[in-house]
Amino acid sequence: MNQTIPMPDRRPEQGRVPVSCILALDLGTTTGWAIRAYDGLITSGTVSFRPGRYDGGGMRYLRFTNWLTEIDRLSGPIAAIWFEEVRRHVGTDAAHVYGGLMATLTAWAELRGVPYEGVPVGTIKRHATGKGNAPKEAMIAAARARGFSPADDNEADAIAILHWAIETGGGMA
Repeated sequence: MNQTIPMPDRRPEQGRVPVSCILALDLGTTTGWAIRAYDGLITSGTVSFRPGRYDGGGMRYLRFTNWLTEIDRLSGPIAAIWFEEVRRHVGTDAAHVYGGLMATLTAWAELRGVPYEGVPVGTIKRHATGKGNAPKEAMIAAARARGFSPADDNEADAIAILHWAIETGGGMA
């Protein structure tokens, strides 16, 4: 997908999400992910970036970088990434982890020329359930209604982000 997009707008071509490999993420210590491959097949899951007992502070982000690279290698190349844009966290630690993962993700994408965009939490919830403040259980139920079996709310959120991106052309429809 070769395109020229003025900075800071890094979205795919306005008004459409081409059939290509796109990734949706719910960033956190347990990151939910959903990916649509070139053949249209959607796969989802969760991956833990919880540090080990003897890990240094940066190991979580190094593991995330390696995971992104492996997803890109096995399923990609990734044409675009959407992630849940969280503006308020319950705790300081969660805010720090989210900020570190987002910085790692955006640096990884910039280095490879992959467009990325955050999607507000309320937008995702409204698209999936009809309510911008839907609880976790409603997000899981919405994913199940689409035929998925999410392990938790992180995976359900990633599935919702992916469907939002596909159905709205990345917010342009």
